[in-house]
Amino acid sequence: MQTCARAIMKRKPNIVGIDHVQLAAPTGSEEKAREFFGILCGMKEIPKPVNLKKRGGVWFRAGSDQLHIGMEDPSRFRPNKKAHPAFEVRDLEEFRRLLASRGVSTSMDEPLPGADRFYVEDPFGNRLEFIERRRKRGK
Repeated sequence: MQTCARAIMKRKPNIVGIDHVQLAAPTGSEEKAREFFGILCGMKEIPKPVNLKKRGGVWFRAGSDQLHIGMEDPSRFRPNKKAHPAFEVRDLEEFRRLLASRGVSTSMDEPLPGADRFYVEDPFGNRLEFIERRRKRGK
Protein backbone atom coordinates (compact mmCIF):
# COMPACT_ATOMS: atom_id res chain seq x y z
CA MET A 1 0.00 0.00 0.00
CA GLN A 2 2.77 2.48 0.86
CA THR A 3 4.56 1.74 -2.43
CA CYS A 4 1.36 2.52 -4.32
CA ALA A 5 0.85 5.74 -2.38
CA ARG A 6 4.42 6.86 -3.12
CA ALA A 7 3.95 6.15 -6.82
CA ILE A 8 0.73 8.17 -6.86
CA MET A 9 2.36 11.07 -5.02
CA LYS A 10 5.16 11.22 -7.64
CA ARG A 11 2.66 11.68 -10.47
CA LYS A 12 1.38 15.07 -11.45
CA PRO A 13 -2.11 15.66 -10.07
CA ASN A 14 -5.00 14.76 -12.33
CA ILE A 15 -7.22 17.43 -10.81
CA VAL A 16 -6.23 20.80 -12.22
CA GLY A 17 -9.11 23.02 -11.11
CA ILE A 18 -12.84 23.33 -10.57
CA ASP A 19 -14.95 23.47 -13.72
CA HIS A 20 -18.17 24.56 -12.00
CA VAL A 21 -20.14 24.58 -8.78
CA GLN A 22 -23.75 23.44 -8.77
CA LEU A 23 -26.46 24.55 -6.39
CA ALA A 24 -29.95 23.09 -6.29
CA ALA A 25 -33.24 24.94 -6.51
CA PRO A 26 -36.86 23.78 -6.68
CA THR A 27 -38.10 22.85 -10.15
CA GLY A 28 -39.43 25.83 -12.06
CA SER A 29 -37.43 28.51 -10.24
CA GLU A 30 -35.14 29.51 -13.11
CA GLU A 31 -36.51 33.08 -13.19
CA LYS A 32 -35.77 33.58 -9.50
CA ALA A 33 -32.23 32.32 -10.17
CA ARG A 34 -31.85 34.74 -13.08
CA GLU A 35 -33.04 37.65 -10.95
CA PHE A 36 -30.73 36.87 -8.04
CA PHE A 37 -27.55 35.56 -9.68
CA GLY A 38 -27.87 37.37 -13.00
CA ILE A 39 -29.41 40.75 -12.24
CA LEU A 40 -28.56 41.31 -8.57
CA CYS A 41 -25.16 39.57 -8.42
CA GLY A 42 -24.16 40.52 -11.96
CA MET A 43 -23.24 37.06 -13.22
CA LYS A 44 -23.53 36.44 -16.95
CA GLU A 45 -26.01 33.76 -17.98
CA ILE A 46 -24.48 31.23 -20.35
CA PRO A 47 -26.37 28.76 -22.53
CA LYS A 48 -26.80 25.19 -21.38
CA PRO A 49 -25.89 22.49 -23.89
CA VAL A 50 -28.90 21.51 -26.00
CA ASN A 51 -28.93 17.95 -24.65
CA LEU A 52 -29.22 19.24 -21.05
CA LYS A 53 -31.89 21.91 -21.55
CA LYS A 54 -34.71 19.42 -20.94
CA ARG A 55 -33.54 19.08 -17.32
CA GLY A 56 -34.23 22.73 -16.63
CA GLY A 57 -31.92 24.93 -14.63
CA VAL A 58 -29.75 27.85 -15.58
CA TRP A 59 -25.99 28.39 -15.83
CA PHE A 60 -23.93 31.49 -15.06
CA ARG A 61 -20.33 32.62 -15.48
CA ALA A 62 -18.30 34.91 -13.21
CA GLY A 63 -14.82 35.44 -14.61
CA SER A 64 -13.60 32.00 -15.65
CA ASP A 65 -15.80 30.19 -13.12
CA GLN A 66 -19.24 28.72 -13.68
CA LEU A 67 -22.23 28.36 -11.39
CA HIS A 68 -24.93 25.87 -12.38
CA ILE A 69 -28.37 26.06 -10.79
CA GLY A 70 -29.92 22.60 -11.10
CA MET A 71 -33.59 21.91 -10.63
CA GLU A 72 -34.78 19.41 -8.06
CA ASP A 73 -38.25 18.10 -7.29
CA PRO A 74 -39.67 20.46 -4.63
CA SER A 75 -40.70 17.52 -2.43
CA ARG A 76 -37.04 16.41 -2.22
CA PHE A 77 -35.29 19.78 -2.36
CA ARG A 78 -33.28 20.77 0.74
CA PRO A 79 -31.13 23.90 0.68
CA ASN A 80 -27.48 23.68 1.73
CA LYS A 81 -27.09 25.42 5.08
CA LYS A 82 -23.43 24.54 5.71
CA ALA A 83 -21.74 23.53 2.44
CA HIS A 84 -21.43 26.60 0.22
CA PRO A 85 -19.52 28.27 -2.60
CA ALA A 86 -17.52 31.41 -1.87
CA PHE A 87 -17.61 34.14 -4.50
CA GLU A 88 -14.75 36.62 -4.67
CA VAL A 89 -16.00 40.19 -5.07
CA ARG A 90 -14.63 43.69 -5.46
CA ASP A 91 -15.76 46.26 -2.87
CA LEU A 92 -17.37 43.87 -0.43
CA GLU A 93 -19.05 46.58 1.62
CA GLU A 94 -20.67 48.21 -1.40
CA PHE A 95 -21.93 44.80 -2.55
CA ARG A 96 -23.28 44.07 0.94
CA ARG A 97 -25.16 47.37 0.92
CA LEU A 98 -26.60 46.60 -2.53
CA LEU A 99 -27.88 43.21 -1.35
CA ALA A 100 -29.31 44.73 1.83
CA SER A 101 -31.10 47.44 -0.19
CA ARG A 102 -32.84 44.63 -2.10
CA GLY A 103 -33.97 42.91 1.09
CA VAL A 104 -31.22 40.27 1.23
CA SER A 105 -30.16 39.63 4.81
CA THR A 106 -26.38 39.46 5.27
CA SER A 107 -24.43 37.86 8.10
CA MET A 108 -20.89 39.03 8.80
CA ASP A 109 -18.29 36.51 9.85
CA GLU A 110 -14.85 36.70 11.37
CA PRO A 111 -12.35 37.85 8.78
CA LEU A 112 -9.88 35.38 7.39
CA PRO A 113 -6.21 36.32 7.24
CA GLY A 114 -6.06 38.86 4.42
CA ALA A 115 -9.79 38.79 3.62
CA ASP A 116 -13.19 40.01 4.76
CA ARG A 117 -16.42 38.09 4.13
CA PHE A 118 -20.12 37.73 4.74
CA TYR A 119 -22.84 35.16 4.14
CA VAL A 120 -26.31 35.30 2.60
CA GLU A 121 -28.95 32.80 1.60
CA ASP A 122 -29.97 32.70 -2.04
CA PRO A 123 -33.72 32.79 -2.83
CA PHE A 124 -33.82 29.01 -2.30
CA GLY A 125 -32.13 28.99 1.12
CA ASN A 126 -28.65 27.89 -0.02
CA ARG A 127 -25.78 29.42 1.94
CA LEU A 128 -23.44 31.65 -0.09
CA GLU A 129 -20.23 33.35 0.99
CA PHE A 130 -18.92 36.57 -0.52
CA ILE A 131 -15.27 37.34 0.14
CA GLU A 132 -12.86 40.14 -0.70
CA ARG A 133 -9.11 39.73 -0.46
CA ARG A 134 -7.39 42.73 1.07
CA ARG A 135 -4.83 44.31 -1.21
CA LYS A 136 -1.41 45.10 0.16
CA ARG A 137 -0.69 48.80 0.47
CA GLY A 138 0.93 50.26 -2.62
CA LYS A 139 -0.75 47.82 -5.02
